[in-house]
Amino acid sequence: MSTPSDKPPRRSSGGTPADPAARPSRRTFTAEYKLALVAEYENAPNGEKGAILRREGLYSSHVIEWTRARDAGRLGSGPAEPAEPRRKSTEQIELERLRRQNAKLTSDLAKTRMALDIMGKAHALLEELSGSTDEDRPPTRS
Repeated sequence: MSTPSDKPPRRSSGGTPADPAARPSRRTFTAEYKLALVAEYENAPNGEKGAILRREGLYSSHVIEWTRARDAGRLGSGPAEPAEPRRKSTEQIELERLRRQNAKLTSDLAKTRMALDIMGKAHALLEELSGSTDEDRPPTRS
């Protein structure tokens, strides 16, 4: 259990608690910076790639993402903003549902056909065994 401290929290001139550190802001990178860094990273020898990332304070995932964006032609100007996922139309949703249903029914049909094939073979085997036992029986005395 915690106990309240004897000292009241520090207050700024506005009456709210003083923030000891300014809130960090998210860094944004221009397209030119991204392209230049990707080119530098790709041209660096294997031992130097980590040094570039440490110098810039980046992760390899940044470079990978920027490389893919460059290769796809999506590396536009301005800060990187996450792409908004496209909404599927009702027709697309219905089409996906029907395709899943079709795949399930096709699978069920294949299983049913396989089971019927096995049943037919088992029936034929039992008839053959039944016929052979009737012929192999010795005559009974009356």
